[in-house]
Amino acid sequence: MSNIEVKNVEGQAAGTVELSSDVFGIEPNIPVVHQVVVAFEASLRQGTHSVKNRHEVSGGGRKPYRQKGTGRARQGSIRSPQWTGGGVVFGPTPRSHAKRANNKEKKLAMRSVLSGKLADNELLVLDQLSFDEPSTKRAQAILDALGIAGKRVTIVVNDDDVITYLSFRNIPKVEVIAISEANTRFLIDNAVLVMTTDIAKRLEEVLA
Repeated sequence: MSNIEVKNVEGQAAGTVELSSDVFGIEPNIPVVHQVVVAFEASLRQGTHSVKNRHEVSGGGRKPYRQKGTGRARQGSIRSPQWTGGGVVFGPTPRSHAKRANNKEKKLAMRSVLSGKLADNELLVLDQLSFDEPSTKRAQAILDALGIAGKRVTIVVNDDDVITYLSFRNIPKVEVIAISEANTRFLIDNAVLVMTTDIAKRLEEVLA
């Protein structure tokens, strides 16, 4: 087990929390992290890019000029790739860019990211983070108190915590994600990862 320092929203120490070393204390597997992130970003591609080849462009039904006697190179169609307005050679066609990563790799990648964040002092655990009403001003004050204002911050909240999302969403460089959305790509793409002890325990249960 690993003891992690816990802070409150004023930036002061609020004790420690004991988390599993199997989730927050492993040796990061960088190749698996890379593979999972690439697979995730590839799945976001629509794959609708398309061009027309020489058989799909209009026109070019007849030979532009006779085969011999003109002194020019022989041509069979004005829609050949070398002609202006002709078809494209080996151009992109609609296809799926999806890559597969199995569940064991996804969990290992997330454990690697969480362990790496903790080792690099880029994981910030709070005792609680709640708002009575949406307040960007209070959210900015919390970031200032924690000393992470101006940094690229990812905050993990509960799925139903809409008020916290509304409070942080307009602050530049701050991204708020629900715990159900947490994946390797979102957890690693920041300078500071922020979560409460409850969120850390839930991630520990899922990834252990």
